[in-house]
Amino acid sequence: MPTIVVEVMPKAELLDPQGKAVVGALSRLGRQQFTDVRIGKRFELTVEGEVTEAVLADVRTLADDVLSNSVIEDVVSITVLDAAPTV
Repeated sequence: MPTIVVEVMPKAELLDPQGKAVVGALSRLGRQQFTDVRIGKRFELTVEGEVTEAVLADVRTLADDVLSNSVIEDVVSITVLDAAPTV
């Protein structure tokens, strides 16, 4: 079954406190080469049947209305993954 991946990130102009905490922790671990970390969300929607334009349009609407908060987040990508090969 195909999977649709929706990635949501905080808007670039907004402070990302989780990302700041992670970059601080990396620095304390001696990893000073990382100067910024931004943390987002990933949703994987498994689809029964074919991914049509209608399904993608529905996912775009869900991404904007349900999976993200448009005040503080942007939907940065919607990607269709093929079904995993069966073993």
